[in-house]
Amino acid sequence: KDFLRNETSEDTFQPPVDPLNKRKVLIIEDDTDIREFLREEIGVYFEVEVAADGTSGFEKASTYDADLIVCDVLMPGMNGFEVLEYMTRNHWIEEVPVIMISSEDSTEVVRRAYEMGVSDYINRPFDAGVVHRRVYNTIKLYAKQRRLITLITNQVYEKEKNNRMMVE
Repeated sequence: KDFLRNETSEDTFQPPVDPLNKRKVLIIEDDTDIREFLREEIGVYFEVEVAADGTSGFEKASTYDADLIVCDVLMPGMNGFEVLEYMTRNHWIEEVPVIMISSEDSTEVVRRAYEMGVSDYINRPFDAGVVHRRVYNTIKLYAKQRRLITLITNQVYEKEKNNRMMVE
């Protein structure tokens, strides 16, 4: 598998036991071998849905409540940047983190991906353990962010409710 770096046995990822294993990952990748490898590897820890191109990827993104999207850059039809543009227009990029995986490693492409809102960029060939860690860490970070937003929203609501009671 030319998309993998050589790994040693200590490179295997062992996530801590926590509720993140219920999270959903959408993989948008046109290369069948890479798509199936990622499905199997990430699927050990998370629920996984796959799409074979950008068009079916954004269609699945609109119905599959993904916690993270892993997306290739270069795909026939709708490429990864077009998927990002669609996500930006629909304000999904603010809610769903995206990790791009690609053999395209030019500075311009990587910079454009980050400017368009991706959370991470992984070059091929990649190390499966690193992919696991990045997926896990990104999901964990966004889960913490969502909990903080909920906590702050609840606190603001309670404060406003208390202020209304004092005025009345």
